[in-house]
Amino acid sequence: MPSRPSLRSVQSVMTMDPLVLLTDVDRATDDLLRTVADLEPAAVGSPSRLPGWTVGHVLTHVARNADAMTNLLTWARTGVETPPYASPDAREAGLQEGADRPLREQIEDIRASHERFADAAAAMPAAAWAFFLPPLEQSAAAVPWARLREVTVHHVDLGLGYTAGDWSDAFALRLLREIVAGAGADWPAVQLRPYGIEHALTIGAEPRPPVVGGPTRSIAAWLAGRADGADLTVSPDGVLPTPARWR
Repeated sequence: MPSRPSLRSVQSVMTMDPLVLLTDVDRATDDLLRTVADLEPAAVGSPSRLPGWTVGHVLTHVARNADAMTNLLTWARTGVETPPYASPDAREAGLQEGADRPLREQIEDIRASHERFADAAAAMPAAAWAFFLPPLEQSAAAVPWARLREVTVHHVDLGLGYTAGDWSDAFALRLLREIVAGAGADWPAVQLRPYGIEHALTIGAEPRPPVVGGPTRSIAAWLAGRADGADLTVSPDGVLPTPARWR
């Protein structure tokens, strides 16, 4: 029977100290800003790696997500319900309205929204990190990871040279375990064997699923729809399964 990641091992990744992750959010945001700092102004209208989205859409989404996460931290700190977005329509309208802005304005927006997020995090009393947030179905301690995931994955989506190969080992493993833990019945059964990881991670309940091996970054990127899995192996020999849509 294929070994599965233990609940304890998954939870240990999912409950990393939020204060440690905030430092990673700072670093990830700086990395993204460096990627776009010297682009030609017209690049904001170039296609991104996300269907139907330009580079400007991705940048605007990253900025508005910072504000959404700031709202969640405010909710946790004050106890006053502060949804991440006013409504789904408002979220979409903000994205469309912001996508065509000049590149300099996009960059300053990301920088300013990140500073608001960082200030909100710094204002959090220790007890507030345990506040349960219904939109996340988790405590506020999950917010820094949610923001780090957003910045880091969408950095790849810009299609400007930053790839999943640039992810840290810790980020890739955490993302991989999160995807596996959240995989539903629409995901193909598969056993994952990341290089250097002692225990396999299994999706589905089939007794003999195909075994996919490779670097942790590559497996995580493939499951997240950010890589084609060309550098992964399948045993027994066959076609690499197609993951369900993730986010």
